[in-house]
Amino acid sequence: MGSIIILNGSPRAPKSNSKRYAGIFSDNCKCNTEYFNISKTNHYELCGKLGNFTDMLFVFPLYADGIPVTLLNFLKTLEQNPPENKPVVSILINCGFLEYKQNDVAVSMMKLFCKQNGYRFGSVLKIGSGEAILDTPFKLLVVRKIKKFADSISLSRYCTLQTTMPISPKMFVKASTTYWTNYGKRNGITKEQMETMQIEK
Repeated sequence: MGSIIILNGSPRAPKSNSKRYAGIFSDNCKCNTEYFNISKTNHYELCGKLGNFTDMLFVFPLYADGIPVTLLNFLKTLEQNPPENKPVVSILINCGFLEYKQNDVAVSMMKLFCKQNGYRFGSVLKIGSGEAILDTPFKLLVVRKIKKFADSISLSRYCTLQTTMPISPKMFVKASTTYWTNYGKRNGITKEQMETMQIEK
């Protein structure tokens, strides 16, 4: 078994769901893992570490149907500063949509990066309803899939997995509306304000 460096590409990495997913992965992985948040200032430091690992796991949320700018900027640095021994690249991505397929474009972007820069592509775990699923009884489904995902990387039996809440779209919209309305209330924002384009004013 090798070793895995976990890189959190979320713009709010220290307080992100991606961090929680990375923690579940580490707890269930048979390999040694090291976790780092990607920041504006540590690109070169992280690039210097990659050659010491057999695998590299990017954990990040879907942003505007693609990869977040935090991760994109790191990939630009990595492209110019590749490690001598390139680790296998795997991805754990989550989106706020119920349908895990919404993550497909971002996964394709990462596959293209790997192809153009000579990295072997490993496993993928696509999670739907990612903003909420960890705080519901359906968290069990995520943990189960992350265990399989971790095993696939540890054993170099790379594959693509996915999971989401087993509920109807109508029920998901109703539950998410309640979630965001209550979230706004806690921050002094009304539902009416959230429905306008003037919220930042």
